Amino acid sequence: MNLPVIIIAIALVPGAPAEAEIPGAVQFNRDVLPILSDHCFKCHGPDERERETKQRFDTRAGVERAVSKGFLVPGKPQESELIERLTTDDQDEVMPPPSQKSRPSPGDVAILRRWIEQGAKWQDHWAFVAPTRPKLPSGDSLDKLENPVDRFIARKLQRAKIESGPRAGRAALLRRACLDLTGLPPSPAERERFLSDEKPGAWERLVNRLLASPRYGERLALYWLDLVRYADSVGYQKDSHQNIWLYRDYVIAAFNNNKPFDRFVREQLAGDLMKDKDASAAQVAEWRIASGFNRLNQTTSEGGAQAKEYMAKYAADRVRNTGAIFLGMTTGCAECHDHKYDPITSRDFYNFAAFFADLKERGVAQPREVKLPTMEHILEVLPLEKELRELKELLAGKDVKDTGEGGGRIAALEKKLGELTSSPPMATTIITEPGKPRLMRFLARGNWLDDSGPEAVPAIPVYFGKLEVGERRATRLDLADWMVARDNPLTARVFVNRLWKLLFGRGISATLDDAGARSAWPTHMDLLDWLAVEFIESDWDIRHMVKLMAMSDAYRRASTPSRREPGADPENNLLAWQNSFRLGAEQIRDQALAASGLLSGKMYGRSVKPYQPANYWFKLYHQAKYQQDKGDGLYRRGVYTYWRRSFWHPSLRAFDAPSREECVAERPRSNTPQQALVLLNDPIYVEAARVFAQKLMSEGGKSPSEKINWACRRVLCRDAESWEIETLVKLYEKQFAGFRENKDAAGKLVAVGEYPAAGELSAVELAAWMSVTRAILNLHETITRN
Repeated sequence: MNLPVIIIAIALVPGAPAEAEIPGAVQFNRDVLPILSDHCFKCHGPDERERETKQRFDTRAGVERAVSKGFLVPGKPQESELIERLTTDDQDEVMPPPSQKSRPSPGDVAILRRWIEQGAKWQDHWAFVAPTRPKLPSGDSLDKLENPVDRFIARKLQRAKIESGPRAGRAALLRRACLDLTGLPPSPAERERFLSDEKPGAWERLVNRLLASPRYGERLALYWLDLVRYADSVGYQKDSHQNIWLYRDYVIAAFNNNKPFDRFVREQLAGDLMKDKDASAAQVAEWRIASGFNRLNQTTSEGGAQAKEYMAKYAADRVRNTGAIFLGMTTGCAECHDHKYDPITSRDFYNFAAFFADLKERGVAQPREVKLPTMEHILEVLPLEKELRELKELLAGKDVKDTGEGGGRIAALEKKLGELTSSPPMATTIITEPGKPRLMRFLARGNWLDDSGPEAVPAIPVYFGKLEVGERRATRLDLADWMVARDNPLTARVFVNRLWKLLFGRGISATLDDAGARSAWPTHMDLLDWLAVEFIESDWDIRHMVKLMAMSDAYRRASTPSRREPGADPENNLLAWQNSFRLGAEQIRDQALAASGLLSGKMYGRSVKPYQPANYWFKLYHQAKYQQDKGDGLYRRGVYTYWRRSFWHPSLRAFDAPSREECVAERPRSNTPQQALVLLNDPIYVEAARVFAQKLMSEGGKSPSEKINWACRRVLCRDAESWEIETLVKLYEKQFAGFRENKDAAGKLVAVGEYPAAGELSAVELAAWMSVTRAILNLHETITRN
């Protein structure tokens, strides 16, 4: 008997540790399906070409067949061939076969045994079943909780006999909410306003102010741009420039105006196909800008490239990324073969690609750009048009001369709109331009040279049903309608799970990029379903969902774990306290600029090019020139930073910003010495520290301790502790003495950056205080959301 079989045999002994670790009531889709997916689907799963026998374990019919054939004997694992084949020492009979290196663990086998004991019942994968609204948990203590979110979380904690942690202090809550909802630390004015507000409802008023801030749209847009792989360059070959920043502006405006998510989806997938006889030129322009979503794939204009090959690449890119963005599905796995784990066939892949066959594009060419009004113009026009339309409806049938103020307002609006629309500011961008659908075929194993496959027709994956379009060809608008249909099991769940990640550091299901069979089981399944249904029934109101989460007690808990029994939920899966995590790359930079007062409030417009190392682009190709911006362009928020896919900004890259070649639902979080070096030496951080020090010297008070306390309040939103003041005063004194001996070094340090230095300040003293502000900006607490 070989070693793996000995281990499995030990697991089958009653009372073995693996038995003790498995749940009392085994759930198929939570406990069993992942095991089958990992170890059995290769030979008994969705991929028809890899399937060894007729027996399948990825479908209800397959499991029922296994029961009928005696492969599974409900209630009798010892008589089930599945268990026998898993534990035999016969190399010809054992499953998985010896050639498959990955084998079920003893605990896996124990779970399968218990599942069979309990009836071997099938369940559909949790994410593939349309969510229904669960009943709110109830009970004496639960009924007192106002927020539905808290009821679900409190019930889990009660069952685990874990007490929830205390509420965080007001200053910590203020900083947390500002960073989560706007991406920026609280301003001194906001700090004073919130901390002095002692009336009931202060927290809700704060949340409402932050959600109404234009910075809220920039914060959410940053996450969405990662999902849709937004970039200012084409990606392939020399990664040339492309103008598509109007799309980024559209996304920011959509979040700030709380555009319903179903409209948000339709406009991006099919804005160019949307029709409304009453739509104004500004509205049509917005739809066309939104349709740039379909053109965010990488393209090439390289001489010698095969156009046919790249058209196949573009089609595959859209299936892969559209599936990931809206459905959280790894649809790209089906390009060459049926999906190994999920019910997506290779035929489904190419039928999905056929939705995009009507896009006018060339396989080898720089993307065509068109001129459209800027989003600033559209945002100014649309509200006026809406007001005019509503006024006319209100006064319909009346003589305008007899309508008093209403008639005067109509005249004023018409005049203003005439002025605005006569010569609107324009910008070039890339949009979707529809045409006659090109013929697309099923490509065997993704081979673009093989034209023998059947024609692909637009269709959603068969497992999820069929679009009711009659005899006509389905369009991208039909696809978008299905994405946000009430019975689509994925879209709402995926989006609220990602919103939860923004406010709690990780999703209710930890796998944000894969809702398929290999996804992590949600820690609070009922809560996730409740939120998904709430999102749909609120008419896809994103701001409502964010506020609902932010208003919960769970969100407001301290992020420092309270004392508890060893081993009691060490990963905080049950949310007894809040999670703390490092800020994103752009937030770290924005925070330093905000603390110093350098941060520009300008919104929208072309992407900007802040400080970047000389010749950084030289490795891409020798003629690549980086024209650094001047003045205001150096200090705009990170969401506006120029994004070149092959050489994205190194300061952001150091803090795990992605290349945006593919959809990214969750950035990694690393902790490297390079990050500390960036915070200490990158010109933007040195300059921010200098301007911060200038403000500290003029506004921070008279004594060193007052100045340090002022700086901590500005960055950390709290008073400095006595030991911190003592440490930083010593740092200041040591640096002052050093710079007094080396005034040239002080002069060079305070000269970093283009923002003018305060000439009236001593360079030696300023350099010494810069050492203090650089230390504060480099603190772990500074770059952490707690």
